[in-house]
Amino acid sequence: MDMKSLKSSTLAQGSLNVSDAHLLGDAIVTTKIDAVINWGRQSSLWPYVFGTACCAIEFMATAASRYDISRFGAEVLRFSPRHADLLVVAGTISYKQAPILKQIYDQMPEPKWVVAVGACASSGGFYDNYTTLQGIDEIVPVDVYVAGCPPRPEGILDAIVEIQKQLWREPTLKVRDFQAEFKGPLDEQ
Repeated sequence: MDMKSLKSSTLAQGSLNVSDAHLLGDAIVTTKIDAVINWGRQSSLWPYVFGTACCAIEFMATAASRYDISRFGAEVLRFSPRHADLLVVAGTISYKQAPILKQIYDQMPEPKWVVAVGACASSGGFYDNYTTLQGIDEIVPVDVYVAGCPPRPEGILDAIVEIQKQLWREPTLKVRDFQAEFKGPLDEQ
């Protein structure tokens, strides 16, 4: 007896003895919409690398076959900020480069995350002079800092894993509005 005839015979008798789980099998999965969207975001980070110094070389090693950043879903390196959702700032940023970095950050669509790679991007490094920005957090909000001069590729991979953990904690329907909270010197007052 096939499923259609079984269903029609039980409906004719007035009682439905076939459970919905039996009718649907394993064709339906129930979950939260946030979990599905965050799973997709976690598995498809698209980084834009703003590399200016030796930390950018370490990021290149991270993307190469030995460390293989694609295992973490971040292998689609974008060359346009309009296509990226992860800004990786690797290297020394001077005050002349700061407006460019701010413009790149502003061009990225929401939601977006920022990783400061290395001592120079995080705090200016050993360049304590009038030309070097003392940390990119003066210009853009930073989600994860990677220590080192230069940091190891494992540190960059740890930062990506940390961003993925942050994804799970964020609601998908609420827009991350760092601009309301964060005001740097290049923001309009």
